[in-house]
Amino acid sequence: MQISEFLAVARGDRPADLVLRGARVANVFSLEYEEADVALYRGRIAGVGRGYRGLAEEDLSGMVLAPGFIDGHCHIESTMLTPAAFSELVVLRGTTSVAPDPHEIANTCGMAGVEYMWREGLSCPVDFFFTAPSCVPASAFETPYEELDASAVAEMFVRGWCDSLGEVMNYPGVIGGDPALWAKMYASGDRVRSGHAPGVTGRELCAYLLSGCDSDHESFTLEEGLDKLRRGMMLMIREGATERNLKELAPLVRENEARSSRCMMVSDDLTARYLRDTGHMDEKIRLAIGSGISPLVALRMVTLTPADYFGWKDRGAIAPGRIADLVAVECLESCSVKKVWKRGRPVVSEGRLLDGPVPRAAPPSVGLGRVSVPGSDAFRLPASEGARIRVVGMRPGQVVTEHLVMEATVRDGAAVADPSRDLCFLAVLEKNRGTGRLAVGFVKGLGLKEGALGSSVAHDAHNFVAAGADIPSVIALFEHLAEKGGGVAAARGDEILASLELPVGGIMSSASADDVIKGLEQTEGAARELGCSLEHPFMAMSFLSLSVIPELKLTDQGYVDLGRGGLLSLFVD
Repeated sequence: MQISEFLAVARGDRPADLVLRGARVANVFSLEYEEADVALYRGRIAGVGRGYRGLAEEDLSGMVLAPGFIDGHCHIESTMLTPAAFSELVVLRGTTSVAPDPHEIANTCGMAGVEYMWREGLSCPVDFFFTAPSCVPASAFETPYEELDASAVAEMFVRGWCDSLGEVMNYPGVIGGDPALWAKMYASGDRVRSGHAPGVTGRELCAYLLSGCDSDHESFTLEEGLDKLRRGMMLMIREGATERNLKELAPLVRENEARSSRCMMVSDDLTARYLRDTGHMDEKIRLAIGSGISPLVALRMVTLTPADYFGWKDRGAIAPGRIADLVAVECLESCSVKKVWKRGRPVVSEGRLLDGPVPRAAPPSVGLGRVSVPGSDAFRLPASEGARIRVVGMRPGQVVTEHLVMEATVRDGAAVADPSRDLCFLAVLEKNRGTGRLAVGFVKGLGLKEGALGSSVAHDAHNFVAAGADIPSVIALFEHLAEKGGGVAAARGDEILASLELPVGGIMSSASADDVIKGLEQTEGAARELGCSLEHPFMAMSFLSLSVIPELKLTDQGYVDLGRGGLLSLFVD
């Protein structure tokens, strides 16, 4: 593009490619609405004001014109969709840029998984700025397909797959100065480094911030959020499908809206159904406004603030020179998306994707063969009457869990599940390296009365996980997951009641969003038949193995509580 042509359009001496007229333009710099036209040329904004001419002109009277929405932190894999199907959903909601962390596929497929995500993202109507997975494994107590060290992180940047460093989850390693972990941060150079520091405040937070990891999406109290703001962190207020922190943290911005320059809203983990039926960043705008945050401030938190944090000076606002990623809505309060432009080209109109479906890329092939499932004797937990056991306690709507100690229910000399106490078996079977290593414990909070639920979506290593009222159901699920290469399923004894296959790395499907949603709904329906009352049972289960989130978790290596030193025994003396 000749700058002289661009200047001529900006001056009004040359017609723009497209002029959008009549809308109230949402200005996220000055936090006001402007009565102005917007002139687009070669995919960028040439001018904002009155009197521009265009080769094409569109009347947006009665609408608000906003910058394209930005999600500053998410995991595409949590939707069980590949980047193509994910983009088809979120662009309908006005999202035009996303900073996904592909550490889920990196855990199951290694470097090949990261390249796959980047490659498929190239053809999408959304710009993906992938972050380099920094914690594969998330801790030494999880077993991925392959470990990605500092040289792997550096290679992701050299190859152009990633733009910044993904969330550094091993916060004890950061604070304690773990050399291998710090090497990954040094490998990121002067790029943005995203943080992950649940419950870290005070002097430990000061130590964590010396790493340059200066954002966090794990705060769930006002006190924690304010402490992190005061110490210079960018606060990523998470509002996901099951982890919802906006209501609790909204007062931080409502009481002082200047903080919106240091607070953004992010998704972290969403389901495909949530995206299709509830929304993406548009829903966060609605919720923020409903929590008392001013509409334009809420908009800034999903546009200019994330753009500024990542250094994306070419987007995040409606201003000359910026990419013409634009969204037309009825009003910010309802945030009903009517039209979306990507680089000046219309891509959505009245809820319809104008160019689709998005092409799919060939998934990575890193299979190690079918993992062997051990017999029932491997699940037996010998115990005497009065034995006390550790139990993972689920917290509704949170990824954090409780470290419970309960008296075991003992039958025939073994600790067993007890649905009357909401106490289920919890088992993890290693599949990424084909060892078949098994760990067995207990979980409270699923509500299962019978049968079992199983999944290959189990953050972060994504080995097979199952929770159930009896061992035969658990074994049946592991056999099913091993045969299919991954998925989610519900079983009663030897019978698989319903399942959704996830052949891409064991965590995603390249099918359409509607097909994935249908399969998941059928499986969730089967979970309800078994007594589970959780809204998103498989997403809730997926965090029971994530060792870097407090408190007690179960990985293929056993019980883990990083706050209490790492690996722990099932039985308590």
